[in-house]
Amino acid sequence: MSTVLSNFDSWKEFLSERLEQGKKLGLSEEAIGNLAYEIGSFLDEKVDPKNEEQRVLKEIWDVGDENERKTIARLMIKLVHHR
Repeated sequence: MSTVLSNFDSWKEFLSERLEQGKKLGLSEEAIGNLAYEIGSFLDEKVDPKNEEQRVLKEIWDVGDENERKTIARLMIKLVHHR
């Protein structure tokens, strides 16, 4: 995982692959959004940002409330979906 986190493009590719796996498993958009939120929460608490993009995301995540964080998670899904 550390290799994935060290480069933002690698991170987006990793998320894109997980998104496709979730869709193939039949997960709803809501379920995928909830998972993205949980992953964001985990990363915020346990992982030090490895690059500027991740640091900015963490700073935005930290100032957001729960609804705003869920929006950030959904936007990350959209970002990697439209690659």
